[in-house]
Amino acid sequence: MTLRCEAFLGHVKERGEYGTLEEAERAARVVLALLGAHLIGDVRAQLAARLPEAFALILLNPLQSAEPLSPERFVRATAAWIEGATEQTAAWDVSAVLSTVADAAGEDLLGQILLQLPDGYDLLFGRPQPT
Repeated sequence: MTLRCEAFLGHVKERGEYGTLEEAERAARVVLALLGAHLIGDVRAQLAARLPEAFALILLNPLQSAEPLSPERFVRATAAWIEGATEQTAAWDVSAVLSTVADAAGEDLLGQILLQLPDGYDLLFGRPQPT
């Protein structure tokens, strides 16, 4: 089931404690563009199908990445793309967006997503996996 754009941004805004929907949208655009570079095939397409159309297009047309980024580098890359962000604020942005994505994805698809990502992303999605 696809989330409506307003609902998706509302969740991101609430989780990120942003003052405006525009701040939530800025974070969502950057995080999804970076995430899209890490996902391939059916998994990326299935996730896109569960996101609002504007964000699905961002996920399907990602920023380029030469190699999968570790969770720490993913946060640093997010900070680099958001004007005025620090690693601390970027970690907050990533968490707000990816926890919303995890809810939209559901547990089965999230499991497939995490298989395509380096270790540690489960924490960024707010879904720590047992070790």
